[in-house]
Amino acid sequence: MDTTNCYHCGDACSSKPVQYDEKNFCCYGCRTVYEIFSSNDLSYYYDLQSAAGSTPKTIKGKYDFLDNPTIVERLVTFNQDGVQIVNLYIPHIHCSSCIWILENLNKLSRSVTSSQVDFPKKKVRITYNPQTLPLKELIILLARIGYEPNISLEDYDTDKKATDRSLIYKLGVAGFAFGNVMFLSFPEYFDVGEYWLEQYKTLFRWLMFTFSLPVVFFAAKDYFVSAFKGLRSKLLNIDVPIALGILTLFLRSTLEIAMDWGSGFFDSLTGLVFFLLLGRFFQQKTYSFLSFERDYKSYFPIAITRINKSGKEASVQVYDIVPGDRLLIRNEELIPVDGILIKGKAQIDYSFVTGESEPVTKESGERIFAGGKQLNGAVEMEALKSVSQSYLTQLWSNAVFQNKKTSRFQTITDSIGKRFTLAVLTIATVATIFWLVYDPSLALNVFTAVLIIACPCAIALASPFTLGNLLRIFGRKKFYLKDTQTIEQLAAVDTAIFDKTGTLTTATKSAIRYEGVALDPKEESLLKNTLRASNHPLSRTLYAMLSEHNIITLDDYGEYTGRGIEGTIEENRIKIGSANFVGNPEENHQQNTEVHVSANDCYKGRFVFHNSYRKGVAQVFKAMANTMDLAVLSGDNAGEKSNLERLLPKLTPLYFDQKPDDKLEFIKTLQTENKKVLMVGDGLNDAGALAQSNVGIAISENINVFSPACDGILDATKFTQLYQYILASKKAMQIIKLSFVLSLLYNVVGLYFAVTGQLEPVIAAILMPLSSISIVAFTTLATNFIGRKLK
Repeated sequence: MDTTNCYHCGDACSSKPVQYDEKNFCCYGCRTVYEIFSSNDLSYYYDLQSAAGSTPKTIKGKYDFLDNPTIVERLVTFNQDGVQIVNLYIPHIHCSSCIWILENLNKLSRSVTSSQVDFPKKKVRITYNPQTLPLKELIILLARIGYEPNISLEDYDTDKKATDRSLIYKLGVAGFAFGNVMFLSFPEYFDVGEYWLEQYKTLFRWLMFTFSLPVVFFAAKDYFVSAFKGLRSKLLNIDVPIALGILTLFLRSTLEIAMDWGSGFFDSLTGLVFFLLLGRFFQQKTYSFLSFERDYKSYFPIAITRINKSGKEASVQVYDIVPGDRLLIRNEELIPVDGILIKGKAQIDYSFVTGESEPVTKESGERIFAGGKQLNGAVEMEALKSVSQSYLTQLWSNAVFQNKKTSRFQTITDSIGKRFTLAVLTIATVATIFWLVYDPSLALNVFTAVLIIACPCAIALASPFTLGNLLRIFGRKKFYLKDTQTIEQLAAVDTAIFDKTGTLTTATKSAIRYEGVALDPKEESLLKNTLRASNHPLSRTLYAMLSEHNIITLDDYGEYTGRGIEGTIEENRIKIGSANFVGNPEENHQQNTEVHVSANDCYKGRFVFHNSYRKGVAQVFKAMANTMDLAVLSGDNAGEKSNLERLLPKLTPLYFDQKPDDKLEFIKTLQTENKKVLMVGDGLNDAGALAQSNVGIAISENINVFSPACDGILDATKFTQLYQYILASKKAMQIIKLSFVLSLLYNVVGLYFAVTGQLEPVIAAILMPLSSISIVAFTTLATNFIGRKLK
């Protein structure tokens, strides 16, 4: 250990450093942070990256405004029964040590339940108990360990963070300096012999040196910082050769003009930094565009029931909700937006938000939060906000629901990146030694050109930009996927399993007839209100068919997966579902899709459904059967078997009377045979199967099926395009592979010209970012071309 540097932050210590535990610290703040980490068994922080911390700032009194409950309410995204969730922007997040320590905050305070870092956005999502750790104390804890958040109430109100313009400033400085250096180099380029110019040559050279200073020490600062942190962690990252190339050009050029050997390479130096930053700017703008498209322009194709002023119910898309709307939330439906409960008694599962599955009971007048799932019949609420698509996306990507599916291309990229820098440095060193022997005048050019021209950036960009753009395109086509890894998984599927009811069939065209004893008005009213609380496709269809009745609040409601539903008002009880469930097993030989009814344990009759299959089901199965194994798993009886056999390709396996657990076990069995399984269902009774499959897709048809169990949501009107989406995913994989080949080819050709001394550093500086830009442009155009073929 270097005794002159602080063990925590790496800054130089004074002549009398603060000593503790046989280690030196620059101040008592750094020592305190070290003590906190050590006493909580978090010293692994220093093993990940030595001197990775920052000096904590004095913050006494700075966050007193967080004692105001009104301000806290504006900052937190969730506040319910001893659980608060807050998203904080922390500018200091910069390395693996930062991620590790922030995701282990629960070891520093038992009041912190969980914390999740979004590294690209420098944000951390923290779930904590405000009764034992108020928000103010949480912020102070973060500041004490060197991760003080940047809090702005305006940012939280608009859900936007202040734009980071540092890259634009650096690009502007580099561009300004590059232009002026090129102008001052004019006499050198054309060897102008005019006396009046010759006498100013020395002045011009020192002016070029002056213009290069802000380029090296401001515009190129990030490359040096990144390289230094990598070397300090004993890692050779991609910025090491770039920083070495910039430093070599600057020192050599400065030496040349100081010793009057020549004009140096300030034009190459400023041009190199300018084009590098230009490439980075282009990548950043493209990435921001893709992120904006996903978060704010491609809405989940899910529907919410809105109640108008006259009491009529209408299904509307989630993004049409505005503050003041009265919404009906059925059993098992997601609450899409913060609001006030105005009718009914709610039991809400907030596991989607907090990871805790214990239901919370809410009465009329209490506030409820977006992301909860209603578990006890139907309730009505008033929306307080518009739906935040980016918030729903964040919930969907919550680590609690991640399936730990790894990206094959990310693994390849990481493997190449680790070895690439070492290979480049080796080639540069060997080539320079060779030219020092045979032609010393070319040695510096070769060394610098090799360091600059070789770049794995294009390889690293191929996968995220291809998949990110396709993710955006799918969203525009009403096919919304959880993340880019789902596209990789979708491209690999070789087996597709389909649910029947609500997936292959559509509730909008089903014909229904009733067979049995006529229901009296009270029984029919109770039936209608019980059906109103259910989200099952058959319940929704039957509810829409029955005549109008006054909306009343049920005293009790129960829904039993795969069996039926039950509603009670005062002494009257009604059961709707299978024959066994309502207590009439004699009717269990049914050969159609049927829903049986009993009132007060007296069997009344049955509703017989004549299923209407979605348009294009036969064509979808026919297309998919050529390349994939197909099967249908239905929870209904075999009454539709003959219809399905006529509709689907011959020998398509059909399984009936499948309970949710049966579907899940069926998929597990296929996976033990190394099958990559796609499960397509309605998201209601097959959540387990959707979660178990390699890719689970929920079909949405005027139903709120947004669930963490699925990997994708497909609007029912786009069902005929399902196989085209799978083919598009496969083509995306081909685009990535082709991009890898082009990137490697660029590096091989570029290194050849650099090693042989045929490439000037300034040309290498232009080609290097152009390679990244060309890959981004190629992947974007190629995926856009695929997208235009999708309907």
